[in-house]
Parts: sequence; C-alpha cells; structure tokens
Amino acid sequence: MDGVLLVNTGSPDSPDPLDVRRYLDEFLMDERVLDYPGLVRRVVVRGFILPRRPATSAAAYRSIWWDEGSPQVVISRRVQKALQDELGLPVALGMRYRLPTLAAGVAGLVDQGVDRILLAPMFPHYAMSTVESIVVAAREALAALSTAPELTLLPPFYNHPAYIEALVASAAVNLGMGYDHVLFSYHGLPERHLRKTDPTGSHCLASSDCCDVSSPAHALCYRHQVLFTTQRFVQAAGIPDGAWSVAFQSRLGRDRWLQPASAGVIDQLAASGVRRLLVMCPAFVADCLETLAEMGIEGRERFLAAGGEDYRLVPCLNDNPIWIQALAMLCRQALLAV
Repeated sequence: MDGVLLVNTGSPDSPDPLDVRRYLDEFLMDERVLDYPGLVRRVVVRGFILPRRPATSAAAYRSIWWDEGSPQVVISRRVQKALQDELGLPVALGMRYRLPTLAAGVAGLVDQGVDRILLAPMFPHYAMSTVESIVVAAREALAALSTAPELTLLPPFYNHPAYIEALVASAAVNLGMGYDHVLFSYHGLPERHLRKTDPTGSHCLASSDCCDVSSPAHALCYRHQVLFTTQRFVQAAGIPDGAWSVAFQSRLGRDRWLQPASAGVIDQLAASGVRRLLVMCPAFVADCLETLAEMGIEGRERFLAAGGEDYRLVPCLNDNPIWIQALAMLCRQALLAV
C-alpha cells in the first residue's frame, strides 16, 4: 500500500526561550543548514548564536503563536488531513526539526501497512538545507527499521502548472484590490550552497545570466527555480513589467547570501514612490515565523516607516482547497511515475 509523508521545517514546541533554544540547536547543527566543519559549527552555534538568539526569536514566535500552537505545525496538520481525504491514502506528517518527528511519521505509516512511502518535502524549490536534508533524514529513519518500506521522492514542483495556478488563485483577491508593486520575497541562501549543489561545478553564479542559460545545474539550483516560479506567476497573473521584483529574506551570519535583501528592497520601493505594496513568499507553502513575523510584521513596519501607505502580505497556500487538489495531483503523478 502507498502512503505519503509530508515534511516541513518544524517549529519550537512553544515560544518559551528554552524550547526555542532546543529548536535552534537542532536546526543550526544540521550540516546542510550551517555547512561549516563540525567543530566550527559547534563553536558558532553554541558559543555565539545560542547564548543570545533564543530570547529574540522567542519574542518573535510569541507575536505569531496561535492558541492551537505553532502556525506552521497547525497548518501542516490541516493539510495532512485534507490531503488524506483527497487521496484516499494514509498521509503522515513529520517535521525535519522537533515535533512531530520525521521518524514518528515513518513509523506511523509502517503501522498502517504502508510498503511504499512518497516523501513529500513541502518546498517547491530545491536546496541542500531543505530537500536534501529531508531526504537524508528520511533514509536514516528507514535504515533504523528492521523491514523498511520503499522510498520515493516528490521532486521540487516549482515549475508545475498546478502549483503556479494555485499560487495565482491564492493571490487573486489581493491582486484584485490593487497594488503599485508586487514583491516576491524568497528565503535566502548563502551563495556557497548554490555552488555546492551545482553538478557541473562551474555554472551557478559564474555569470550574471547563469539562471537564463540552459544547464543541468538548474535541476538543483534554488536561484534559477525561484526566478522561474516568479516569471510564470507574473505571466499568469498579468502583472505589468516594472511592477514586480524578487528579493531574499532571512539572512544569517556574515557570509555572502543571495541578493538583493528583502529589507533593502522594501526601503527602496517606498523611497521610489510605491505606496501600495503587495508581498508574497512563494518558497513557503505554510505560513510560519518567516512569513508572519519577518514579512508580515517587520516588513510592514519598515514599509510604513519609509513612507509607504498600504502593505499587504498574501497568505501562503496553507490549506487552501485549490492547493490541496494541486498537491494531490502532484502526489498521484509522482507515485505513478515510479
């Protein structure tokens, strides 16, 4: 029997600083997130980040926490149930970090008699810190079982028409309310991550137009994939040239990250006369700290302080029925392809 394991990043168990510290330690000690040598990573995380960051992050989590718990986890559970109803197959939920664990999701499917698991990372675009990390963790969970189910992967769906159509449909109401500019804010990555995942070893970031020049590297290139998603969205939604831009948020550390930074673009747009700004975060399929706090609260405050007047954040796909139907289509196609 087939089953589906949905996996997202995860969240602290609560907005208490101790729980946030546990989450950040697990998250940042992942060698595919903070890809320094082990000793250096431990010194950076436990010597410099964890003594200070949990208190600040806990305050941010408190600002977006729901009565039911972490927004990302609550939404993911809703998606799990809706997708199971739509597919008629067992669907489990596992988080890469904290609860519910990925291993528990695998065990739950095995207990239901599943002998082939479709691993479905809830990330439209490939990155070593998300998709690759999830695949490695899933294989480790399966290796711990005496009899492991077959594992197959839902590939990145950044270019799938059903995903693009769901994005456009989810933004239709806000687009219809009018805007001066649409900002597509994607989670940032260190540039070295793109170079590490480049199978050619020489294409990514080697030229200013590398994402436009056909290459095998694009199958694993986060930057190419987010630009592709944006271009398809803009075409489908009919957004005029010059009325949209792409930026990258959530930078950590002093390494060179993908540019431009969302915060700086927000300032520039307000300074250029944009008064009605619509913001989307297509790298996330469920609202979370990065969307609700970083872009929803901090981004709004920044834009209004710089002279903007109307700042609207389009909700993520979440458990939108159109997205559930699209996700079910993606899962069916992935299962049939094997």
